[in-house]
Amino acid sequence: MNNRELAQHILDHLGGKENISSFANCITRLRVNVKDHSKVSLKEIEQLEDVMGVVEDQTIQIVLGPGKVSKVAYEFGDLTGISGGEVEQEEFDVATDTKASYKAKQTTRVQQTLRHIGNIFIPLIPGFVASGLILGIANLILNLANPEAGVLDPAILESEWYQLLKGVGGLLFGSLGIFVGVNTAREFRGTLVLGGIAGLIIYAPVLSDIGTLPLFGLELNVSTGLGGLLGVIISAYIFVKIELFVRRRIHDSLDLLVTPLITILLGALITVAIIQPIAGFIMGGITWFLVDVMLEIGGIVGGFVLAATFLPLVTLGLHQGLIPVHLELIESVGFTTLLPVLAMAGGGQVGAAVAIYLKTKDTRLRKTIINALPVGILGIGEPLIYGVSLPLGRPFLTACLGAGFGGAFLAIANTGAITVGPSGVALIPLIADGKYLSYIIGLVISYLGGFILTYAFGFKKHMVDRLYDQEKAA
Repeated sequence: MNNRELAQHILDHLGGKENISSFANCITRLRVNVKDHSKVSLKEIEQLEDVMGVVEDQTIQIVLGPGKVSKVAYEFGDLTGISGGEVEQEEFDVATDTKASYKAKQTTRVQQTLRHIGNIFIPLIPGFVASGLILGIANLILNLANPEAGVLDPAILESEWYQLLKGVGGLLFGSLGIFVGVNTAREFRGTLVLGGIAGLIIYAPVLSDIGTLPLFGLELNVSTGLGGLLGVIISAYIFVKIELFVRRRIHDSLDLLVTPLITILLGALITVAIIQPIAGFIMGGITWFLVDVMLEIGGIVGGFVLAATFLPLVTLGLHQGLIPVHLELIESVGFTTLLPVLAMAGGGQVGAAVAIYLKTKDTRLRKTIINALPVGILGIGEPLIYGVSLPLGRPFLTACLGAGFGGAFLAIANTGAITVGPSGVALIPLIADGKYLSYIIGLVISYLGGFILTYAFGFKKHMVDRLYDQEKAA
């Protein structure tokens, strides 16, 4: 069926346009708020062609996949006469019943904190991707203009157009503290501009000019960027808490004048005196362990362990905490060697899915794999994780182990990425120093590893039968 027909069928099974109060879409899901849930037929929606899954949460979330969802959402809005919108947060979450159950278990304080971090950074991912591609083009020109390459005239590097291209590509990374501060303030319901100022304080050039700051008889060492983006998040959070504390106690007539003033002055003092040193120590320790210990000292073993254990972190909601680490590495050395290694986790899932497709005769499972495989190859692995390997059980384990081989190779190949966001094939243009081939080889190794282990040990027919028995019992 075409997109309009699909939108019409979805609307019919949601109880008609009279039952729709609002809707929105993210990159993969159509999210609909309905007035009466008793009029909704989720089973019928799940069985529609091109529907990859449905979750009933605060909203009805219909998984359609990248590209498809925006077209169906347009037709859905035309049929209902309601203006929809795009949801920025959780853009890469592809919800299925399995994901909903796992996400419901993510209730610890650590998991909730990391979910906040994800909500801060995920809206920035389109900018990371675009900026990274622009910088990749600039780096390609730089390599081709090298006298040893002899492809382009070196004079092109002095041209205004090249300088503009390089400058535009670096805009987001040069202003990242502001964006992270603003998103942190939004996440915790503070004033956005105050969050931006918190980010500016961390990266203020004047800090390097000060050097040391006398405070209560102590000499504090201050410098631009100390604490990094972790410091920005904590600082902006403190700004919000100060703002809300003052606002509750100040008279309305003085609020606009006094609340921002106290917030900035007190928040800046806490940021420079306390947050920057502590956040700098924490970020240094995390980076040291993951990069120096696991990748440089651990080598093959470290790369295998990191790639093989990344997807379990995803299911626990802990992976978002690594985004500041990637960005800190990019800021300090120009690329992150951690991201390509972790990206192999998705490659293992792709290989496992192909193995399951070849071994199973179940048409429903095959359809799920066919729908999820293209986006999995592009680096969006949730449909394969929550729709295929994790519900079946053992294939999730063999996919993770298969990914470890690709991670081991990339660890010794010292392959980095110049931005965050994509993985899979979509990460290829963003690989640093022209090491595209080594990344592709690592990706192929992870495909093969997931395929071989799953085909040989990871999948049996009874797993599908057990899965359907669980559905019937539910």
